[in-house]
Parts: sequence; structure tokens; C-alpha cells
Amino acid sequence: MSIDLFNPEFVRLFTRPYFHLGDIEVSPAFLVKAFIFLAFLTTVMRLGRSLLRRHVLKHTSLDEGQKYALDRGFGYTLFSLGLLIGLQSAGLNLSSLAFLGGAVGIGIGFGLQNIAKNFLSGLVLLAERPVKVGDRVEVGSLHGDVVHIGFRATWVRTNDNIIVIVPNSELIEGHVTNWTANDRKVRFRLTVGVAYSSDPRQVRDVLLLVAGQHPDVLEDPAPDVVFTGFGDSSLNFDLRVWTTRQVRTPTILRSDLYYRIFEAFQDYRIEIPFPQRDLHVRTLSMPLAVPPQNAPDTVS
Repeated sequence: MSIDLFNPEFVRLFTRPYFHLGDIEVSPAFLVKAFIFLAFLTTVMRLGRSLLRRHVLKHTSLDEGQKYALDRGFGYTLFSLGLLIGLQSAGLNLSSLAFLGGAVGIGIGFGLQNIAKNFLSGLVLLAERPVKVGDRVEVGSLHGDVVHIGFRATWVRTNDNIIVIVPNSELIEGHVTNWTANDRKVRFRLTVGVAYSSDPRQVRDVLLLVAGQHPDVLEDPAPDVVFTGFGDSSLNFDLRVWTTRQVRTPTILRSDLYYRIFEAFQDYRIEIPFPQRDLHVRTLSMPLAVPPQNAPDTVS
């Protein structure tokens, strides 16, 4: 069965307005045109973003986070301007859209508030840039790198190459640690305990020697050692080192340094103590009867 597109009845149904949006008659033909226009506008937006990245941002000294923010902002602006131009070209008086504000407000009140909050939070992230693409962040128990900031959520990639989707509002309203907000240099602290018979100055020199020989530890700022106090069974020290290479893998850096510290302590005969406890025995209130040594064994 074929449909005659030029049949007057089909043309009448296709062009018949079913409702009005301001001064616009909404018909199936109008919806098809609107779909084609939105597809064309989306293509133009992506093409504009691609040209901006390849021919403008690529030749600037901006970091990846700044390039990403400008790229996304340019796309949003281009799409919004194109949409306004399209609506006006269709004959819609934008002032007539005021009545939609009440409907949108009701929709937000009934369940879209989270979507609206995350969308606005995404705009704040792109404008204020407290967190940007490429940053190493800590959100609660989540540690990872920001790889994408979208309309509703931000993608964070963990060291296990798992993408965790975090709502944008959590990055604005919650407690977020940004390890690389200023630069890529991060300091890590390693706690070490040695026996009370050890020479604290020798311990400091050995720890600095181990840190200085590690290829991922920066010479500037230089590593340092802090004598933190007297523990129950050990003298406690903190080795503090700076790195830029292992910001994403701090556990690997700590593990590697602990291996080297253990080997160096063995070479320099620095003891890592076991826990020590003092045992106090209370005096018995009654005398304890001790049988004589020559007493015969009793057999029951």
C-alpha cells in the first residue's frame, strides 16, 4: 500500500495545525521542519567547536581545562543563538513564551529540580572552574581524574580505568579535594617508626638519602624529615616528598619508597621495633602455697 504524498487529503492532514504556540501553528509539517532545523543546528555547533579547537585553541598557551571550558561555552552560546534566531524566523514572539515560565516552574517543583540544579552546577563548573578537565580530585572515598564535564554530571576516571559519574551539584555543594588545582606538584607524607636505640640524626639522613635517589621525587621543593614525637615503642618520623609524575598513583610511590626505606634500614642497622608492653602482676592478698620439692606425687 503506497501513500500519495500529493493527495489533497494527506497534504491537508500534514499541514493542519493541531495547536498554537504563540503565533506559530504547530502541525506535523512544522514538527518535521523543526527536527531538521535542530539537526542542522547541532551539526553547525559541533563543526564550530571542532574549528575552534583545531584552528584557534590548539595554538594558544591555555591548559586543557581552559580549552575545554571555552570549547563547551562556545558550543552552548552558538546553539542558544541559533535557536533564538530559528524561533524568531518561525514567527514566534519571544515575549509570548512568558507563559511557559509557569509551566517550567511547576515541572521543576514536581521533579526536575535535581536536573536543573545539576545543569546550573555544570555551568558554574565551566565558568568558575573550581574543577576542570585533567584535575585529580577526591570526592568522598572516590579518587580519580576529571575527564568530562557535561550538562548533568562529571565523569571521573579512577586508577582502575573505571568511569564514575558524579552529579555536578556534588562538586559544587560537597567537600571536594582538588589535588592539582594550582599546579601538578603534590606533597605526600610517609610515617616511619624506629627503635629507641636509633640515632635520630642518622635516621633523618637515611630517609633523605632514600628520597633523593628516587627518580619521581622532586629536588625542588626538596624532601624533608620531621621528628613527630615519642611513641609507645618507637621514635616517629614523617618523610615528606614532592612529586609531579605520580600524582595519579600515590600508593605506588609510597610502596616504592617503603621498600627502599626497609632495605636502607637493614644496611645501616636501624631497627624497626615490635610493639612493647609492660606487664604488671598484682600482689596476691593470700599466700600462695608451694609444695616442697621432695613431696611425693599424688595419683588420683
